[in-house]
Amino acid sequence: MPRPGRLDYGWAVVAGLCVTETVSWGIIYYGFPVMLRPMEAELGFSRAEITGAFSAGLAVAALAGLPVGRWIDRHGARSLMTVGSILATALVVLWASSHTLLALYSVWILMGLAMAAVLYEPAFAAIVGWFPARHRDRALLAVTIVAGFASTIFMPIEAWLLVRFGWRQSLLMLAAVLAVITIPIHVLVLRRPPHAARPRDGAITHDDRPGVTLSVASRTAVFWVLAAAFFAGNFTTNSVTVHVIPYLSEHGYSPTVAAVTIGWMGAMQVPARIFFAPIAARFGHGGVTAAIFFMQAAAMAQLALISYVPTLVPMIVMQGAANGMATLARATAIAAIFGPLHYGSIAGAIALGANGARALAPVGASLLRDALGSYEAVFWLMAALLVVAATAVALTLRLGRPVPTASPEAPTTSAKGVSDETA
Repeated sequence: MPRPGRLDYGWAVVAGLCVTETVSWGIIYYGFPVMLRPMEAELGFSRAEITGAFSAGLAVAALAGLPVGRWIDRHGARSLMTVGSILATALVVLWASSHTLLALYSVWILMGLAMAAVLYEPAFAAIVGWFPARHRDRALLAVTIVAGFASTIFMPIEAWLLVRFGWRQSLLMLAAVLAVITIPIHVLVLRRPPHAARPRDGAITHDDRPGVTLSVASRTAVFWVLAAAFFAGNFTTNSVTVHVIPYLSEHGYSPTVAAVTIGWMGAMQVPARIFFAPIAARFGHGGVTAAIFFMQAAAMAQLALISYVPTLVPMIVMQGAANGMATLARATAIAAIFGPLHYGSIAGAIALGANGARALAPVGASLLRDALGSYEAVFWLMAALLVVAATAVALTLRLGRPVPTASPEAPTTSAKGVSDETA
């Protein structure tokens, strides 16, 4: 019986991260909007003040993205993600004990470091080096498909716990789940991948070449347009995640129904991710990436018209599908356009914008609502910004991309249009 090769072990890494990403996202990220209203009621602070703590944590996560990516490029993910899980567990316990605004902000500022160490960006960086280009999409797809159920699984459970035990006791239970599942998997399963995985027959395809450096990538138009577009997309997605429960409650929906709505948005990510690769192969990654932002714009328009439409189903499908495809598009596009060798650093740099939007969204949407007078006006503004982002992506991805080379010190640049296979 042949001894498993090192690329085979990459699938063990994928399997472990499927579990830990689902649990980490479900508790650390999706737990906050479920606990928002009871925290607001008990602590006596405004929604903007409380969501500001969440935003502060996401801002720290964004700033930490680049050093996290560089660390994983050099040392691997095991120690970093293990420490991140331990820190996240401790902070969820402290979150349950918070009674003042200062305590809440202190917890979430530190939680930003934990999120930077355990959520998608480090997980993707931990995976990319294990696989050549022809298998990389499948590996990343597997993680995003499974973790796409995080909100579907955890938000209804958290809402159920909240009703029966209150938000503080619920968080203590969730902290135990986080510790028992994620810490052992990160310690025992994660290993440092090779920098440039090759197919078993030794052939090296164009996208198996190591890739360009962050310095070279940052001098291209496509880098900045993608960063700006994913900023707009993430701002919208995370504004909806945090604010759709109070928004729907204002329109007569129960908190449980509102939580289930977000959960089904998460569920819609799964079929969208399954179909992403064949759709991109048929129509090209550039066109599909632009279409993702157009779809988000349509979802925001329907959400703004909630008083005039009989069902939330179209919005749930469009927003969930767009979010699911956007996560996979960002993960695969960075590796395909810039190469795998410096993936962690480049992904971390783009995450400054994407996660920065995640940080600004909770409090930013609150402030926009105060300034514009209603959530409806906020959603119309988001729809307009997404149309601009989609148009910019569609135009810029036709201009070309850097070509990954075998020597990262002397990369070349191509003016050739982005191909369906590599864009």
